[in-house]
Amino acid sequence: MGSVPVHLSFVLDAYSLPAATLVTLISWIAIRFSATYLHRESGFQRFFLGLCLFLAGMLLIVLAGNAVLTFVGWELAGFSSWLLIGYAWERPLATRNALFAFITNRVGDAGLMLGIGLAVWSAGTLEWAWLAGDGSMSKVTVRLLAAGFVVAALVKSAQLPFTPWIGRALEGPTPSSALFYGSLLVHAGVYLLCRLQGLLLQVPDLMALLAVIGLLTAAYGSLCGLVQSDVKSALVFATVSQVGLMVLCCGLGLFWLAACHAGLHASWRAYQFLLAPAYMHLVRRPARPLPRWLATRHWCYTAVLQRFWIEPLANSLLTRPTLALGRDVRALDERFIDPLLGAPRDEERSTTAAADELIRGHGVAGRALFAFASRLQTLENRLLLGDGGTLGGHLQRLGHYADAVESLLEQPRYLMLMVMATFAVIL
Repeated sequence: MGSVPVHLSFVLDAYSLPAATLVTLISWIAIRFSATYLHRESGFQRFFLGLCLFLAGMLLIVLAGNAVLTFVGWELAGFSSWLLIGYAWERPLATRNALFAFITNRVGDAGLMLGIGLAVWSAGTLEWAWLAGDGSMSKVTVRLLAAGFVVAALVKSAQLPFTPWIGRALEGPTPSSALFYGSLLVHAGVYLLCRLQGLLLQVPDLMALLAVIGLLTAAYGSLCGLVQSDVKSALVFATVSQVGLMVLCCGLGLFWLAACHAGLHASWRAYQFLLAPAYMHLVRRPARPLPRWLATRHWCYTAVLQRFWIEPLANSLLTRPTLALGRDVRALDERFIDPLLGAPRDEERSTTAAADELIRGHGVAGRALFAFASRLQTLENRLLLGDGGTLGGHLQRLGHYADAVESLLEQPRYLMLMVMATFAVIL
């Protein structure tokens, strides 16, 4: 990468070794469970391909010794998540939710790429050990570098204000939900924060912001989980709440406590998600009613039921402006770029009356290509296709001679002669 070397480096320490063991064990359990759970499902092979991609990505995340390998694992895990959210691709809701989760996670990818770019520019290295312990960078650079990685961690762990995507990600099969949003992928952000503790300790104001975000997310997940009517949604909001507590611990500097919490929670939540399909058969008592203080306050109940309107707010502030910008860029392309390059307009493509006009081309580039093609066609008509063309006659006579030579060589005596000549040359 330019003058900055990128090594294929892996690290085994008190964080990565237990994390890699846990990732492998939970993935193996989920894969064995899926073999029976998804038996004879359409797309059976596609599901296991996504799981294997995810396992490779998670192992890269927890074992990578530098930011580039972490980014590769980050993208593999995100791509496999998108594949399995949209596993039932024939349902429009599944494809829409997969696209929503995929686009939201690209915000975290942008933060990770910002951190990598700043690391190359300021520190000249991408190794986690150097970045976490390098004290030669300026305060502004350290703050920006840490902010980029923190944004990536917050998005991947579904912390506020990026929480809505995880509620939509439950469209996939239950084993993938157990792996991605119950036990492993949702903790990848916490693992990244623990890996960068040396860098974060240099920015106390950012750690304070982390603590506030973690506390708010824990409260948000707890409140939203009270009004959920299905098992997977209740479990995923409980997961969001617990991960918020882990982020709170990271903000308070208790990184080792956050790592232990993540390992224990991942194991327990994977078991709960895999047990979710049989929950109605195992539970013998009715669901717990709403707390009295929530049931009697209608405004509070409505806010919790609507998940505090975070998703519509995100659509208004991010999705709709992005779509409007895309429409403006498309209009600019159709009005100015296409005429310059000679591309036909949409209405011209749909009419047969304008076929001859389409062949003529439009714009500077289109007219130039049309003139060049016309000259080539004239040359071809005169030399090859014209009546009595000299070049065409020569080529035709040459073809007759070639046919005569080929017919002679096909005769047995000439074939034997060619074989004997070949042996003579070889010997």
